[in-house]
Amino acid sequence: MELKVIEVHKNEYTISTDIEKLDISSIHEFLSKETDWSKGIPLNTLKTSIENSLNFGLYFQNKQIGFARVISDYSTIAYLGDVYILKTYRGHGLSTWLINEIMEHPNLQGLRRWILLTDTAEWLYGKFGFTALPHPECYMEKHNPNVYIKNK
Repeated sequence: MELKVIEVHKNEYTISTDIEKLDISSIHEFLSKETDWSKGIPLNTLKTSIENSLNFGLYFQNKQIGFARVISDYSTIAYLGDVYILKTYRGHGLSTWLINEIMEHPNLQGLRRWILLTDTAEWLYGKFGFTALPHPECYMEKHNPNVYIKNK
């Protein structure tokens, strides 16, 4: 399946799915140091996750200021993860724009299920139809929150 590369502009901002435009080091800096969900993620692990995902870079004058990625089979299910916008650029509607572009991507239409894990932005994802699990008793996971912590 060929993934369509999307690039959209709004004033001096750009959202692109072109993997070649991603600033991997800035993504790694943010995810490994500023998040709870991937603190300490090794650079090679991040690179592999990007290589196997549909990535959305958010840029201000060609500087990477945000990111999100989708893991999907492109027919039934998608997982939205690693969504962030640098603090300096928050409050300008960029997160809503980013999620909208993700949800409108032509390869992500007609899916039966979208999944995401968050405890900080329910207000954002609710705008796009995400809700709390209606039957959490049916949900199972195998989770290792310390996978990136090095044993000393």
